Amino acid sequence: MSAIHNATQAGGEKPPAKVKVWDPFVRIFHWSLAGLFLLAYATGDEIENVHIAAGYIIAGLLALRIVWGFVGPRHARFRDFVRSPRAVLAYMRDVALLRAPRYLGHNPAGGTMVVALIVTLLGTCLTGYMMTTGSFWGAKWVEEVHEAFANLTIGLVVVHVFGVLLASFEHRESLVKAMITGRKRPA
Repeated sequence: MSAIHNATQAGGEKPPAKVKVWDPFVRIFHWSLAGLFLLAYATGDEIENVHIAAGYIIAGLLALRIVWGFVGPRHARFRDFVRSPRAVLAYMRDVALLRAPRYLGHNPAGGTMVVALIVTLLGTCLTGYMMTTGSFWGAKWVEEVHEAFANLTIGLVVVHVFGVLLASFEHRESLVKAMITGRKRPA
């Protein structure tokens, strides 16, 4: 634990044990997206109606999240967590050396993952929609691109989960719990 927990702030007050970081929309979006993507992935060739419905809901969630990335609270906004490639690489170097700084919101790697997942999921949704149109009905290349986006998303999810576990270990806090409660310990 950091020294801030045992210190007092100006005026003799103790700092809060936990601070609000993730708003309800971000948390509901995150867990809904995870569940719906797994449902869509599992039902892809088997239960077409469920697969398509999950895809449309995912597309709607993504549209809302993109808007929220511009108008939502501080830690939901893209400007709070999208960093330059140089900053992301420097952060990844520090992760490899087990000296990465702790961030209250998304760290540079996490921010990059958010953007990468949004892009791959949008690609999956777009190609899935294309497969339902008359222009691309039966186009094998669209189906292959759709599957490639979905499989790339699975790969990113695996990296994301590994990164969450690594950051949770390195900073001794459960990021999974924080994404459920919306709260983290202060800096």
